[in-house]
Amino acid sequence: MKGNKNMASMGSSGFLIIPWLLLAESAALFSAGVSSGKSTPAVFVFGDSILDTGNNNYLPTLSKCNFPPYGRNFPGGKPTGRFTDGKVISDLIVENLGIKDLLSPYLDPNLGPEDLITGVAFASGGCGFDPETIRSMMALSIPTQLILFQEYKDKLKANVGEQRSDDIINRSLYLLSSGNNDIGSTYFLTNRHLEYDMTSYAAFLATQASESLVELYKLGARKIGVFSTLVPGCVPQGRTVGGGGRERECAEDFNELARLYNGKLISEIEYLNDHLPGLKIVFVDLYGPLLGIIQDPQRYGFVDVKDGCCGTGELEFAVLCNQLSSTCINASNYIFWDSVHLTEKAYKILTSEIMKDINKLQNEIKC
Repeated sequence: MKGNKNMASMGSSGFLIIPWLLLAESAALFSAGVSSGKSTPAVFVFGDSILDTGNNNYLPTLSKCNFPPYGRNFPGGKPTGRFTDGKVISDLIVENLGIKDLLSPYLDPNLGPEDLITGVAFASGGCGFDPETIRSMMALSIPTQLILFQEYKDKLKANVGEQRSDDIINRSLYLLSSGNNDIGSTYFLTNRHLEYDMTSYAAFLATQASESLVELYKLGARKIGVFSTLVPGCVPQGRTVGGGGRERECAEDFNELARLYNGKLISEIEYLNDHLPGLKIVFVDLYGPLLGIIQDPQRYGFVDVKDGCCGTGELEFAVLCNQLSSTCINASNYIFWDSVHLTEKAYKILTSEIMKDINKLQNEIKC
């Protein structure tokens, strides 16, 4: 496919080398960022394609989208590796917080110091808590994303000093989104459903999420927003593979597993809030608001709730949604851009719904 020619591989040394010399030359920018007085100086995001702003561009994976028609409604009309037609939730949140317009991917070799002091994305499309998901998607796992964050911290400390670095890390906002690929793909489309019943698999994912949050806490995070899943049985792919029949109704077993996981995730969050000093984690519900949009699309100006804008709208995403694919004329009529991901318009509506949860963390400055 035409989209494949834009796929990039990492260098022989593994992850791309970030131009850290720019940081040394621009330490004054860090000082200005720390002393600005903002309650949230930076945002760091981890997890999957909901938050990935282009890291997969630099990985040897088919789970990428740095080619048309992705990015059709992004500023300049260019594909950037965001899994939608425009901006993703990461961008919209930092914009809402008044930090900057876009959140850059950490693996971007063109990152400047001004990008780094205000936060970057470590998220990787296709990521999940289940190791089987990582193996099949060839995405950055959460542990790998945390290793990259430690690398970021070391470079930050080397350039601005321990006190300023600790201040940035302590007061920043951290966001985590994962579980969507585990539920929407791995559990029902591999042998995982033979190895676990839904309750035990939900518990397994929630435990993995909790362990990731503990590691993030050890790295200095004190204000964390943890996203629920989307509504996996009602995304176009879920309807196609699990809904059954010509009507392609929502796949209820997909949604049941998501609800089980989200419930167990809330319990894990409550436990961590009670037992880790200085930590504030907020559960950010995407499932409920998105289900509300799907059930009452006319209220939000949507016409099609079952199909993605790209291709047939039933199965295409990532490399299967490419220059050869037909696309809808007006993406704002669609909740979904491809068979898995939302349009920028839908992400904007979701972001407006969840900012109340994000703002709960704004004034939480812990020691």
